[in-house]
Amino acid sequence: MKRQRRQRKADEKRQFVEAEAWDEEVEEPQESPADEPDETGWKTSTAHLAGISRIVRVGVWALVGSGPALGMLAFLSSSGPAQGATKPVAAAPPASPVGPAGFAELFVSAYLQAGQGTERDLAPYYSGSVALAVKPGNREATQSTVIASREIQPGYWSITVAADVTAHDDKGKAKRLGVQYFRVGIQATGPAGGGGTEKAAPAAGYGATSLPAQVAAPTVLKPGGLAYETDRGSSSADPSVETARGFLSAYLTGSTEIDRYTSPGTRLQAISPAPYAAVKVTGVQDDSLHAGQQKVPADGAVLHQLVQVDATDQAGSAVSLSYALTLKSRAGRWEVASVDDAPAIRASGTPSAAPHTTTPSPGVRAATPSPSPSSS
Repeated sequence: MKRQRRQRKADEKRQFVEAEAWDEEVEEPQESPADEPDETGWKTSTAHLAGISRIVRVGVWALVGSGPALGMLAFLSSSGPAQGATKPVAAAPPASPVGPAGFAELFVSAYLQAGQGTERDLAPYYSGSVALAVKPGNREATQSTVIASREIQPGYWSITVAADVTAHDDKGKAKRLGVQYFRVGIQATGPAGGGGTEKAAPAAGYGATSLPAQVAAPTVLKPGGLAYETDRGSSSADPSVETARGFLSAYLTGSTEIDRYTSPGTRLQAISPAPYAAVKVTGVQDDSLHAGQQKVPADGAVLHQLVQVDATDQAGSAVSLSYALTLKSRAGRWEVASVDDAPAIRASGTPSAAPHTTTPSPGVRAATPSPSPSSS
């Protein structure tokens, strides 16, 4: 009995110790001063910090584990076509008027020669019903050219043709009627390069929409005043006139080397074969302000000339020609720098300019003076 009582007491004592240990494990820790809520209302504790640390560790390992999957997803996204990306669209080439213009010129020439009984000659150009009253062969275009073209709407053109017309009477005598102007409507099919609108068409096609309409001549414009206000005449005493004379003689007759009269580095070639045997200067105008000045200015001055010449061919026939030249001064002489594309026109209200001097760039050595034309 005593042994049983001692065993029961030992069991009760063991259970009591285990209960106290369980209470210590589940008892919430006491708040320390560090656990007091701050002014913002947030409260931190060692338990909270431990939980946050566990969450951060779990998130980091999740990112590490998902790295390969995210990389593969990014690769597939970049290799696929971009959604919503706008592809550049090539601009359509503008329609060319060359085809419709050439077709209209041929049509006008055929129309002028056609007449009563030969209307079928116009069938390749115009498919409408035609009844001509004029005698066939009564008129002809000795020359023709297109002077205006306008696209009225895509593939439809208005073409104006100038034709030098000659008429023939019943006896076959020719009489020149002069230049006449005809406007034609031309429809074009096919690619834009032929005046049409189709992108994949193999060839262009054309057709007139009516017979030509004779129209008034275009307005003749009065050109603006030329920039050459100083008249030098044809005096050989002026150095600039002498340079122009020597240059144009070499340029048109090949009698001397053209390099003797040109600035260094200027690339000009004489006409070959030479079309003329002799050249005579009949007048020179330039843009200097001093008509009586004959002394060559300092290096770098520029002078613009308009030179009139009579050029005589091998048969003795003279032809009048005009040349616009630009001269530059160097080493006490004038040299031709260029044969200009067209005479210079002075802007309204702008005075002509005197020869001006250009300052050489630092470090550029002055060119060695070339022999004057009279030295050879």
